[in-house]
Amino acid sequence: MTQAALIVAGPTASGKSSLALALAERFGGTVINADAMQCYRELRVVTARPTAEEEARVPHALYGVLPAAQAGSVAWWREAAVEAMAQARLPILCGGTGMYLRALTQGISALPEVAGEVRAEARAMLAEIGPERMHAALHPDDAAIRPSDSQRIARAYEVWRGTGRSLADWHREAPVLPPAPYHFHAILLDPPRETLKEAITTRWAGMMAGGAVNEVAALITQGLDRALPAMRAHGVPELSALLRGEIDEAEAGRRAIANTLAYTRRQATWFRHQKLTEPQVTHRINARSAGLAQFSQRNADDIFAFLFGAVDAPLHGP
Repeated sequence: MTQAALIVAGPTASGKSSLALALAERFGGTVINADAMQCYRELRVVTARPTAEEEARVPHALYGVLPAAQAGSVAWWREAAVEAMAQARLPILCGGTGMYLRALTQGISALPEVAGEVRAEARAMLAEIGPERMHAALHPDDAAIRPSDSQRIARAYEVWRGTGRSLADWHREAPVLPPAPYHFHAILLDPPRETLKEAITTRWAGMMAGGAVNEVAALITQGLDRALPAMRAHGVPELSALLRGEIDEAEAGRRAIANTLAYTRRQATWFRHQKLTEPQVTHRINARSAGLAQFSQRNADDIFAFLFGAVDAPLHGP
C-alpha cells in the first residue's frame, strides 16, 4: 500500500504551523517544512519558524538547515523532503511555497542549462525595464506567468533566448523527477483578507518584540549578496533599511505588513488554482468551505471535527 502523507498549505499567517503541529500530535506525524524561507538557520524570528518548545513536542524536519549564504532550490528541497518523509511515520508537509509542493506531488520537468551571458542579459533587462514590460516580451506560451513574478519572468526569458523554446514548452515534457510515491491529502487554509491582515500585523508586533531587529543586524554583518533568497525574506529588506537609518520603525512595519499581505494574495491565488489532483493527491480539502478558513486555538474543536471527518478515514482506512 502506498503510504499517506498530509499537506497543510495556504498563505502566510493562515495558521498552517499550528494546524500541522496539532495534526502531528493527533496522528503521530513529523512536520516537514515546505516554506522556502524557514529553511534558513539565521532567520528564526522573521520567518516565524516553530519555536524550540514546539519542535520538542513533535519531530520537525528541514527547519533552519541552510546557511543564509546558500541559495536553496526546488530540486534541493524536493530531495531533502523525500529523504525526511522516508523517516516519518506520517509526513506532514507544512508551508506556503507552492513550487516546492508541486515538485513533490507532480515531479520536476527537465530544464536546460542556459549560457551565462544569456542569464546576464535577462537580469539586466529585468532591472532596466521591470517585470511588467519584460513580461510583454516573453514567448506567447509563457503569457500565463504573473506580470509581477519577476523571477519566473526572467527565467522564462532566458530559457526562450537560450533554447528557442518557451518555458511552458519545456514544462510539458515528462518530469525528470517523478512525483513522490505517496498518496497526499491536501488541507488548504484560506482566510479572508481582513483576517490575514490582522494576523500579519499581530505577527509583526511579536517579531519586533522577539528580537527581529537584532536577527537582521546579525545577518547584515555577514555581508551577503542582497540577491540571495534569505536577504529578500519578508521583513529583512524593511529592517535593513531601518538599520541603515533610511526609515523609522513605524515605516518599516507599514512596508513589511503591506508587502507580506500582497504576497499572501499571490499565494492564495496560486493555491486556489493549483491542480492538486489524482493520482498524486487523493483528497483536497478547503477548510474555508466549512467556514473554517484559519486554524487557531479558538476554533480548534470545530476545525478538528471537520478535518478528522475528512482525513481520518483515508489515513487509517484500507
